[in-house]
Amino acid sequence: MTQERASLSDPKAMRALAHPARLAILNRLGAGVPATATEVAEVAGITPSAASYHLRMLAKYGFVRDAEPRGDGRERLWRAVDEPFSVGVLPDDRPEVREAKGLLIRAVRRAADEEGERALAGLDQEPHEWREATRFSRTLLRVDAAELASLNAEIEKLLRPYAAQHRRAEDAPSGARIAEAQVNLFPHAPRPVPGLPTEDHDAR
Repeated sequence: MTQERASLSDPKAMRALAHPARLAILNRLGAGVPATATEVAEVAGITPSAASYHLRMLAKYGFVRDAEPRGDGRERLWRAVDEPFSVGVLPDDRPEVREAKGLLIRAVRRAADEEGERALAGLDQEPHEWREATRFSRTLLRVDAAELASLNAEIEKLLRPYAAQHRRAEDAPSGARIAEAQVNLFPHAPRPVPGLPTEDHDAR
């Protein structure tokens, strides 16, 4: 796939997505396997009726759509849309757009942090080869804005063939499972300098 990421700019759509249950549902469907409201409810920790409501809201703003029925077709199946999306803060964003973008970005980061924490907590129970393959890293870069943008494009290009939404299970190697890459590229903001603490040798 060579799809470009669509940049979100509708405040209502971003606010609709910035909900923990909806992000969990979209993450589940992002694995490329259609699911019913009951199936995504288990992942999101909500009731099937609540999941149905959240799915309808996600569909309203174009994040999910109906999938081909299975079996007797009595259950409604959902899937994530094929078009990936991104959120970036722009200098000319209207205040309500900037606020909605900040809300969504923070919600996505919280969900990503929780996923990483779960992975870290369960790492000791993973087979040796998965423990060896897992990495949590942080690298300081010295780049200009164009280089940072180019690096992001290269990373997306590298990850694209492995994206679960478009790589069918039968096309992946035996033993393949859902894994996650979390990429954050950003310039450092000025860090407040608190100064050295005052020494108090009498403090107890």
